[in-house]
Amino acid sequence: MLELLGPVCVLGFFVLVSAVKIVPEYERGVVFRLGRYTGVRGPGLILLIPGIERMLRLSTQVITLDVPSQDVITRDNVSVKINAVVYFRVMHPERAIIEVQDYMFATSQLAQTTLRSVAGTAELDELLSDREAINARLQSLLDEATDPWGIKVAQVELKHIDLPHEMQRAMAKQAEAERERRAKVIAAEGELQASVKLTEAAKMMATEPITIQLRFLQTLTEVATEKNSTVVLPIPIELLRAFDRLGSGGGD
Repeated sequence: MLELLGPVCVLGFFVLVSAVKIVPEYERGVVFRLGRYTGVRGPGLILLIPGIERMLRLSTQVITLDVPSQDVITRDNVSVKINAVVYFRVMHPERAIIEVQDYMFATSQLAQTTLRSVAGTAELDELLSDREAINARLQSLLDEATDPWGIKVAQVELKHIDLPHEMQRAMAKQAEAERERRAKVIAAEGELQASVKLTEAAKMMATEPITIQLRFLQTLTEVATEKNSTVVLPIPIELLRAFDRLGSGGGD
């Protein structure tokens, strides 16, 4: 009898170890009894019936899924490569085990096909300038498709959009032409404003002739200040006639 006590104690110890499970806070255990689903347990200490009950662990943390680069032809017939990242978590562990064989692989494949589908219905300008709308549409479609699996897609973000070299050069030329157009428009607007001001100044000078002489003297001052040069001013004919009249009067 004593000879059997040792093996029995060892067997009981292993049975107890296999029956006691500890599930962390960030995991849940889906328990099956003789192949039939019985419930979700955890977190904490869990007791299982050895040989009868089996538990599968699932993480309830947010999972980051990297979607590989996909070759996509946009609606305006531009070939691009797009990759994205998906953030999701398991909300109902029993669905993720029972409804789908491998929820990680299934979500990854669904994300790839959805990315190609959404990007293929959008134009290149939309992909480059309206990423928020594309991200929101991807998130909505993925969340709706994975809901039967007990998965909640929280966010989808486009990471990189790789364009062909020919398209990159064409876009660079387009951007350069746009900058030149804006520069010409700004220069034309400046000339228009300057012409309006000159017209107003000309009208004011026409009503006040003295302003023309003041402007002439100001210009002479600027020339003399900037350049060391000699300025020859013509003597008004009226001044010469005044001297002539004085000379004639003295002769009398």
